[in-house]
Amino acid sequence: MNLVFVAARWIPTRVVPFLLALLLAGCTVGPRYARPDVPTTPSYKEEVPGSYKESDQWQRANPADQVSRGNWWEIFGDPELNKLEEQIAGFNQDLKVAEARFREARAAIRFNRAARFPTISTSPSASYVKVPDYSPNSPARIREASTGAFELPIDLSYELDLWGRVRRSVAAAREEAQATAADYETAKLSLEAELALDYFELRSADAQKQLLDNTVKAYADNLQLTLGRFKGGVAPRSDVAQAQTQLDTTNVQDTDVTVQRAQFEHAIAILIGKPPANFSLAAAPLNNQPPSIPIGLPSDLLQRRPDIAAAERRVAEANQQIGIARAAYFPTVTLGATAGFAGTQASNWFTWPSGFWAVGPALAETLFDAGRRRATSESARANYDATVATYRQASLTAFQEVEDNVAALRILENEAQQQRHAVASSQDSLQIFTNRYRGGVDTYLQVITAQTIELANERNDIDIQRRRLDASVLLIKALGGGWSASNLPTFGASAVRDY
Repeated sequence: MNLVFVAARWIPTRVVPFLLALLLAGCTVGPRYARPDVPTTPSYKEEVPGSYKESDQWQRANPADQVSRGNWWEIFGDPELNKLEEQIAGFNQDLKVAEARFREARAAIRFNRAARFPTISTSPSASYVKVPDYSPNSPARIREASTGAFELPIDLSYELDLWGRVRRSVAAAREEAQATAADYETAKLSLEAELALDYFELRSADAQKQLLDNTVKAYADNLQLTLGRFKGGVAPRSDVAQAQTQLDTTNVQDTDVTVQRAQFEHAIAILIGKPPANFSLAAAPLNNQPPSIPIGLPSDLLQRRPDIAAAERRVAEANQQIGIARAAYFPTVTLGATAGFAGTQASNWFTWPSGFWAVGPALAETLFDAGRRRATSESARANYDATVATYRQASLTAFQEVEDNVAALRILENEAQQQRHAVASSQDSLQIFTNRYRGGVDTYLQVITAQTIELANERNDIDIQRRRLDASVLLIKALGGGWSASNLPTFGASAVRDY
């Protein structure tokens, strides 16, 4: 039940100091926010690739810098990729959903902020009522049985935010909006990275296609060589059969790679908001080189990742909810006022004698709620603990992603060097066995074996190059793509400090 005290129509002089004392004594109940600690280390475990140490090709974002360096894809120096990436922000539908969620959260700030101001309403009415001439509760005959009712009331209601409930509600809405803004940046970065990955996969397929086209042509020439030797009586028919089999098998691989190429082209079309039927990319073999990316320190990562920033802002929001739940234990003081005009007919409606007014405070306190407020408070604290764990887990996952891709780039750089040696060796081996076959020293089986090894090495060389580019994209994504926490919108000052 609620205990309510109301003073109406006038406020005694002795009540004014009491109200002022309440206003001055007002405070924000609940815990002050402190950013939770995150397990971190002074430096990363994995060493960067050797080629990174003397390069400053891409400058990482400074957490104190107010300018976003979001065009991270330009580091790859591919004009076609740049053109595609620039279309995501304006045309990707998933990103439009995230942007709409941000606008919704921003509107919630204005909704909660409105509680800081009085609510003024009016409900004017005008009517003319005729009472029945005969009524059980009146004399037998009523001659003046009609009257007018003309009213114009103006009502004012204002909650005195003595315990900080309104302030914390505004702060919580602001922090949710900041988290939603970071969610938008996370979605944008993920989509940009996905487009870059699909683009390099497509270019890798183009490179595989070019290699297989050239290989098919070379194998067709070898088939003619075996046919000529067979007709000349210097080679068995099995050589022709083996050469034909090798050519047919490679033709199958050449055709199969176009399936992946088409799928990646369709995926890119969807990412930039186009139907696949209205989008195509001309073939161009993969020739990009992995860029050098400064890694920075683990402590910097907490300011550079939008998903970590979103998780941290939701921790601050959960802290505000604890204070809001705590404020429910204290009485609510509302200042109400009513003024207006009331008359019996239109001619005397707005005259001074028809005026009325009333003003006074109302205090409401819940005396018994069967543990509802306590349950709400415990729920808020449990939610705070959950958001802290989510924030810490997001940070740990970010550290892992950086370590994974730094290790991948370093190892793949060494593997790429080894693979280039393997390609050169396999090409020399193929040339030797081909010459020996022409000279009648070796059978065609040795040539086919050398061809198979040489093609596998060249295809693997392309695949390693593609994997290095993918790891570069994923590392930039893991580092936040040039974003920093200073890019979060502030939405004005707050009476509740949370930094």
